[in-house]
Amino acid sequence: MRMFQERGYNKTTMRAIATEAGVSVGNAYYYFASKEYLIQGFYDRMTHEHAADAHAKMAGVTDFSKRLEIALTSWVDCAAPYHEFASQFFRTAADPDSPLSPFSNESHPARATAVAIFDEVLNGSDLAPKLDAELAELLPDLLWLHLMIVVLYWVFDRTDDTERTRNFVKRCTPLVAKVVSLSRYRVFRPLVRDAKGLIHDFILPTFISAQKPSGGGGDAKSSGMAGAEAPAAVEPVAKAPVKRAAKRAAKRASRAQ
Repeated sequence: MRMFQERGYNKTTMRAIATEAGVSVGNAYYYFASKEYLIQGFYDRMTHEHAADAHAKMAGVTDFSKRLEIALTSWVDCAAPYHEFASQFFRTAADPDSPLSPFSNESHPARATAVAIFDEVLNGSDLAPKLDAELAELLPDLLWLHLMIVVLYWVFDRTDDTERTRNFVKRCTPLVAKVVSLSRYRVFRPLVRDAKGLIHDFILPTFISAQKPSGGGGDAKSSGMAGAEAPAAVEPVAKAPVKRAAKRAAKRASRAQ
């Protein structure tokens, strides 16, 4: 990460990283197939840090809107040290064929952890029992997509301490919470059904296809996670929600088939 900051993403080579780390180039490539997979390791670590931070800050808060704002602001806080060169990563991640794409199979571990954060946001709130069961099951994925909008805004934010992004979160979160809350009323059920159809037809197929294994790329070495595990202190926080997210993904895949 230091070399990316000093030289820029494009000018930092795997050979230079290996030399700086005091290992052979072959050893570096054994654990990380390319430079992009090093960033996957970074994504995975930061997502676990976000999960731990959001979990701690949401403790004792049951209002859905407040929990959602805490989770989104927590991401901005955790990502703050990397804002200077985040746009370089975004240019690579914008390529749909790049392993850094948030929808790629390689990004699935970090994406599942992130979706699990919003699963916790919803299920720890007083709103969860009042929602349509199927919509409640889909909502964590939709809230993750909302986070992607925040991330995009954050990438291009040049204000001090990304103040505009923080204000954007504060302004849009109550609106999102109101829309979610209104979905429980009978008069809005036709809109809820239309939204479900849209999600099932266009959004879930993207997630499901991205989660399918591709040529044995599921082990630690090929996914770029070897040697970059999240700190043990934060693993218990995210472990249970990740399992719930995996179960939800399996159910969706079964319904799609």
